[in-house]
Amino acid sequence: MSKGDKEFSLNRAAAYVRMSTEHQQYSTSNQMDVIREYAKRRGLEIVKEYSDAGKSGLNIQGRDSLTQMIRNVQDGEINFSSILVYDVSRWGRFQDADESAYYEYTCRRSGVLVHYCAEQ
Repeated sequence: MSKGDKEFSLNRAAAYVRMSTEHQQYSTSNQMDVIREYAKRRGLEIVKEYSDAGKSGLNIQGRDSLTQMIRNVQDGEINFSSILVYDVSRWGRFQDADESAYYEYTCRRSGVLVHYCAEQ
């Protein structure tokens, strides 16, 4: 990505949503409503959506969209500089808090910040 491309991507974001079957109040539609409002207030354009519906947040196995998003970030195959997530529980309910932090750090190390939209 050239410097001009990087500057252009600063106002671009990806959205990540996850819903496990037992937590219907966290529907992907409800999450996206909050994420869109957050993006609008901050002048961000959502250019990519990743969704893991009906997936547990206890580990990354079976969460194909999260895995793909992390891979895209690591490979530089992105046109956004932020990832918008409803809250930290949608990012994951990993048994090891370090695992959650690892994925967030992996993004940050690649120049992509993770924002939790429903949290202060």
